[in-house]
Amino acid sequence: MAALQFQLEKTDASVTARAGTLTTDHGQIQTPVFMPVGTAGTVKALTQQQLLQEVNAPIILGNTYHLYLRPGLQVLEQAGGLHRFMGWSRSLLTDSGGYQVFSLSGTRKIAEEGVTFRSHIDGSTHLFTPESVMDIQRIIGADIMMAFDECPPADSDHTYARKSMELTHRWLDRCTTRFTQTPDRYGYTQNLFPIVQGGVYRDLRKISCDYIGSKQAVGNAIGGLSVGEPEEQLYDICGWCCEHLPVDRPRYLMGVGTPWNLLQCIALGVDMFDCVMPTRNGRNAMLFTSEGVVNIDNKKWEHDFSPLDSGIGSVVSETYSRAYLRHLIKSKEILGYTLASIHNLCFYQWLMREARAHIIKGDFTAWKTTMVTQLQQRC
Repeated sequence: MAALQFQLEKTDASVTARAGTLTTDHGQIQTPVFMPVGTAGTVKALTQQQLLQEVNAPIILGNTYHLYLRPGLQVLEQAGGLHRFMGWSRSLLTDSGGYQVFSLSGTRKIAEEGVTFRSHIDGSTHLFTPESVMDIQRIIGADIMMAFDECPPADSDHTYARKSMELTHRWLDRCTTRFTQTPDRYGYTQNLFPIVQGGVYRDLRKISCDYIGSKQAVGNAIGGLSVGEPEEQLYDICGWCCEHLPVDRPRYLMGVGTPWNLLQCIALGVDMFDCVMPTRNGRNAMLFTSEGVVNIDNKKWEHDFSPLDSGIGSVVSETYSRAYLRHLIKSKEILGYTLASIHNLCFYQWLMREARAHIIKGDFTAWKTTMVTQLQQRC
């Protein structure tokens, strides 16, 4: 089996937007790509068949922290890895648990060795080290594994952000050593992505990009954004990182974001995205559409029998009306959460396909400018 491959096919002349193809042992992934988040081995409210047939997602995420706690490594190993456990035949990426550690600030302790934390399930104490996180992700069986990092808060001062970045770099060295010392699991190649940190400080991000780039990994990630900083800083730091990361390797911006965030960051040179927003917001009555943002809970949709969104290539979006989905959501019917989640994920996939097509065509900038304004409208 071969290591992850990335072929850069086209760069828009007016910006740094890129179209490419990323290949793992579980298939080809056209970029830019949005990856649905399957935290605990499930994209909430959807079956894997819906992800394959309706959403047509080429890759999804699993969460190291949550899967480690439940169902646990013994179950996952006996099942033959997460692919087999959940019945998923395409590519799989796992995060390192670093963001969950960040979000559990009241129940964890960071040290050079790693992070000690308490389970949100039963209060038991656990230790994540760079080495153990590599071992856990090997057992989960991800095609793409993330290095263990510390994700500092958005309001971190320069001193803390530097210390956090330097710790992340030392942890990366340990992750790389453990990764190279351990074999792939389950008969296919597993790949390691380092993560750039450095808070909102350009000088630190430059240092981190240079350090990460020197590792010559098959792909690189940008972490520590969309954690509370203003959008302007998100775009500034994202663009700065893209300027300093290797051109010939995929760039993954972690945990971002809204449809307009994605388009703006594609223009800056990002290839891969993930976020819980389409499914979480869908379950809370917010639909993303080609016409703008729809609060389907609003009474104005009670007698609107038009489709959720026509023209995005989704059977769900073209079959079911806004009035029907509003009825389901108001009635707290489970089907409502499923349809809203499918619609939003299909919309995100459509948006990525459109972005790719316009990059290849050469008119991405003009299209993006129009779409960003359109997508932010409240319908």
